[in-house]
Amino acid sequence: MSTKEYEHYYVPAQSKWPIVGAVGLFFIVIGAAALVNQFASGNEGLGAYGLTLGLAIMVYMMFGWFKNQIDESMAGMYSAQLGVSYRQGMAWFIFSEVMFFAAFFGALFYARNMSVPWLAGEGNNAMTGEILWNGFQSVWPLEKMPDGRETQGMPWTGLPLYNTLLLLTSSVTLHFAHVGIEKGERSKAKLMMGITIALGIMFLILQVEEYIHAYTEMNLTLDAGIYGSTFFMLTGFHGMHVTLGTIMLIVVFLRILKGHFTKDNHFAFLAASWYWHFVDVVWLGLFVFVYIL
Repeated sequence: MSTKEYEHYYVPAQSKWPIVGAVGLFFIVIGAAALVNQFASGNEGLGAYGLTLGLAIMVYMMFGWFKNQIDESMAGMYSAQLGVSYRQGMAWFIFSEVMFFAAFFGALFYARNMSVPWLAGEGNNAMTGEILWNGFQSVWPLEKMPDGRETQGMPWTGLPLYNTLLLLTSSVTLHFAHVGIEKGERSKAKLMMGITIALGIMFLILQVEEYIHAYTEMNLTLDAGIYGSTFFMLTGFHGMHVTLGTIMLIVVFLRILKGHFTKDNHFAFLAASWYWHFVDVVWLGLFVFVYIL
């Protein structure tokens, strides 16, 4: 009987982590919905607790699932054929994320290039536009809402520009960490990974500061018309992906500290780096189409 490596394909036992992740997502959705809809003060508190609990469960799930995968890998249970499957799986996962953000960018395109001109009464819609929103002006961002409230558009200078520089720099440092792994220069890989993680955390801190500034000083909130909703929808979901990517990088960093990975076997590092570069590319699209244009 042949015993070629590609014929060995490890099938793991049943895992608790998918159901744990589903429970975490449930609490995240309930908690976030309570906060977004601004329930009464008591419910708002419960919403914050639910969101925090959901995030904590998701972090627990991710680290637990990663630990299982690492233990299996270090025990030599994986083969070259399984490595191909992992690469295909990660590629399809990133593709699904591309389509996820494509839908949101499509919503932004529709709002700016179709809905706004239509409400302004361009073409044969003059009468319809006056009925739906009398006095509407075809400009973007929409800083005046139908109920008379006014908001401000978020400028691209300041915090958004700083965050763009942070993410671009993090891609460079992550690349040098990869070079360090491939050349066996572990000290270089540790340093560059540490800097990359620090830059990701700084990005998240500045984004929270940006949101606080938007709510308290610009009247730019989630219910501030189509501009406010698309702004927070796109930047908020991207921030969630940066958080996930940062957790992945932290796990990889801990593995580097423990002496894992070789120049020929470091797919976990590659998977995390692919995801991080994808997140950076999405932010560049956001920076241009949400902040600048």
